[in-house]
Amino acid sequence: MIKNGHHATTEGEGDGSNAGTTACSPEKRKRIVRVWCDGCYDMVHYGHSNQLRQAKAMGDYLIVGVHTDGEISRHKGPPVFTQAERYKMVRAIKWVDEIVEGAPYVTTLETLDKYNCDFCVHGDDITLTVDGKDTYEEVKKSGRYRECKRTQGVSTTDLVGRMLLMTKAHHSNIDNSEYQRHTDNFGKGPKGHSPWTGVSQFLQTSQKIIQFASGKEPQPGDTIIYVAGAFDLFHIGHVDFLETVYKQSDKPYVIVGLHFDQEVNRYKGKNYPIMNVHERTLSVLACRYVSEVVIGAPYAVGRDLLDHFKVDLVCHGKTEVFPDKDGSDPYAEAKRRGIFRTVDSGNGLTTDDIVQRIIKNRLQFEARNQKKEAKEMAVIQAMKLREEEKSQEQAQAAL
Repeated sequence: MIKNGHHATTEGEGDGSNAGTTACSPEKRKRIVRVWCDGCYDMVHYGHSNQLRQAKAMGDYLIVGVHTDGEISRHKGPPVFTQAERYKMVRAIKWVDEIVEGAPYVTTLETLDKYNCDFCVHGDDITLTVDGKDTYEEVKKSGRYRECKRTQGVSTTDLVGRMLLMTKAHHSNIDNSEYQRHTDNFGKGPKGHSPWTGVSQFLQTSQKIIQFASGKEPQPGDTIIYVAGAFDLFHIGHVDFLETVYKQSDKPYVIVGLHFDQEVNRYKGKNYPIMNVHERTLSVLACRYVSEVVIGAPYAVGRDLLDHFKVDLVCHGKTEVFPDKDGSDPYAEAKRRGIFRTVDSGNGLTTDDIVQRIIKNRLQFEARNQKKEAKEMAVIQAMKLREEEKSQEQAQAAL
């Protein structure tokens, strides 16, 4: 069991010792409600973060169990990320208080009792063992199961599919009427897809941003640190970089500037970004080292931006700095002011490296996706059949 020792970013978060005390009754303060979540958390995305956000809201202290590579391979197929990478990614999500490494794939009452959890929380999708059994069957029967709303339009399977597809079409159809007709698929179910990429196009809302944002303004004495980039497929390389940036000051306030999709595609090429700017916004906001996000930040970190946010320090990693459209250095102004710093996180992983992992094991991941979808569809069909039979019985009883 590993406790999350990093700073929490919203009130009531942290080590659980004062969780929820500001708004709870004295009776509630006497007892901390401990919540359990578990999963693979492979290629952690804003859907995972949203599940953990909802789970944390159901209690005071959130413990997350993460499965080993061996368990995932046995039940689903090979994970994209190693267990060490996945453990660190989950720790970086700001709603998580503690993680359990190597959690069992099937959630049992024994596990909940071992970690003193009142109940477990999972999304309203289906999770099955290798032999097709519901991994939450035991805790459901005991009444120690809660369900949260699954974030439609994104999954690890979906993201792997985006990388396998490798198309630029979703960057060149913005003004197309057919494209616009498909841009509101987010939240309409798993069949809401773009006609070009098979990818659900996520429309951002202010409410979703509010749910993910810390809502905290910089305080006197804070060091305002600005970083910028694509932060596509938010991964462990990004986490290590942001943690290193966070440690540049005793009182950091980290602002992340996210470039628009077309800008990212200009300097990265190929089919990047794989996630659109709205998806990338939520992914970055869920990170405990981030205080604020600038959506659609200008590529050049100029005078207006630095003055507006009263930036004390501008950081960039060891990755290449691409020139602006006119060939100029996007960090020229920060360097002129003497506030530019190159930081080395010790992790050279890039989004392109992740794509190469997928491509290298293309057949394995395609087979994994097909197997997973077939198994889930069989269960869904069985559930539909049971519902139809139940409806027929009720209709006959009413006659």
